[in-house]
Amino acid sequence: MTPTPGAAYRLIADNVQQVVHGKPEIVRLAVAALFAEGHLLIEDVPGVGKTTLARCIAASVGGRWTRIQFTPDLLPGDITGVIVYHQSSEQFRFHPGGIFANVVLADEINRGTPKTQAALLEVMAERRVTVDSVGHEVPRPFLVVATQNPIELEGTYRLPEAQLDRFLMRLSVGYPDHDAEARIVLEDCAGVGPDDLGPVLAIDDVRQVIAAVRRSRVAPEIASYAVRLAAASREHPAVRYGASPRGSIALVRAAQALAATHDRDYVVPDDVKDVAHPVLGHRLVLTAEAELNRQQAGRVVDELLADTAVPTAAAAA
Repeated sequence: MTPTPGAAYRLIADNVQQVVHGKPEIVRLAVAALFAEGHLLIEDVPGVGKTTLARCIAASVGGRWTRIQFTPDLLPGDITGVIVYHQSSEQFRFHPGGIFANVVLADEINRGTPKTQAALLEVMAERRVTVDSVGHEVPRPFLVVATQNPIELEGTYRLPEAQLDRFLMRLSVGYPDHDAEARIVLEDCAGVGPDDLGPVLAIDDVRQVIAAVRRSRVAPEIASYAVRLAAASREHPAVRYGASPRGSIALVRAAQALAATHDRDYVVPDDVKDVAHPVLGHRLVLTAEAELNRQQAGRVVDELLADTAVPTAAAAA
């Protein structure tokens, strides 16, 4: 029997937190991205568990998962696949690349060249790959979990805004507290890691949970609130390019998934507010003046939330 979205969240979260300690809200948002079938970008300094978190999510889900290590010599065909001529059958056959999996870990994505990064654009948006004018569907559900290091610039390529917009959320793991870090050290000494985790949900169950989350009730007032937040970002004086309508859609889809982790089948205003930073922050392109003044996108999102009228819970219901 397929568990409810709330029960499915607890199964995955408990499994992941056997290895990822001290970050319950980060785990909650990561699982919400899975339930929304949106792609996840995890960005932080080295050694805080970006890849570990991504591997734990992948290991918790039944189905196929792959890891693509992005390097400057990685080719687009390594990701999407290539056409190979088989002399024995005298036929050309398509050999799928690493992207053909339910969960794809794109490790250090900013080390891939722009041409290789662009190979991800179609499949992230359309969930299909076109090779020699022939389309190939990827398995469903399909989730790309990408990691990148924002402080190491040598040998890296900045992700273009068009690709950043394909990610539902961008998360920053942050340093663990003392107790969590001590536990991490002890478990590393004992050899405990993501490879010790097994799947806690079958892939068919994941598909049904995703479908249930998409049916979560969204009142017109909630949709209007998300649209007003996105529209306000386009008018903010520190923003050159604000969130597009895709950003409004992402806010609502992420809020639906977050509501599911709280055992609700309807969205409340706090759900939208709680996902505003991870959903909107990477979609804002600041003006040159704002960047010179070292203004952060997170501060802009704070101002958007403060200045945008929030619908009452009664109206949302």
